[in-house]
Amino acid sequence: MTDHNHQFWSRLDDINSGMLGVTQDSRLVPMSHYTDRKVGVLWFITAKDTDLARSVASGPQDAMHVVSDGGQGLYARIHGTLSLSDNRAKLDELWNAVASSWFEDGKQDPDVQLLRLDLTEAEVWATGGSMAFLYQIAKSKITGDKPDMGDHYSLTF
Repeated sequence: MTDHNHQFWSRLDDINSGMLGVTQDSRLVPMSHYTDRKVGVLWFITAKDTDLARSVASGPQDAMHVVSDGGQGLYARIHGTLSLSDNRAKLDELWNAVASSWFEDGKQDPDVQLLRLDLTEAEVWATGGSMAFLYQIAKSKITGDKPDMGDHYSLTF
């Protein structure tokens, strides 16, 4: 039997980005996420003047992060509460070359803003990845059976 929680986090760890937005606004934007499975949180580094940061400046908002990665075989719609964070230790931990490309003064740049998405639930489709997909399609053509596309499940955090 598949441990769905482990499968979800393991595959999400290997995916670099998705589309993030607050639920009250249908606009999703591409964002790199950083997983913290121990506490059920996704972290994001953005700029204070972005629409996304401004949308949670007055307080936490319901939000959604959507990931799609055929190579890792994970497709997920992840819901949670998005808020601003001033956790400098977490920013130090997450800071990397990609993040530094966006901020002239590095992590000391006054425009750097850390976002925290506390997960509440996720709907997940986990497949065997792109090679398994091709195999299942070919197998279905030979056997006449429907292809096995993997697991579909929901998680509550």
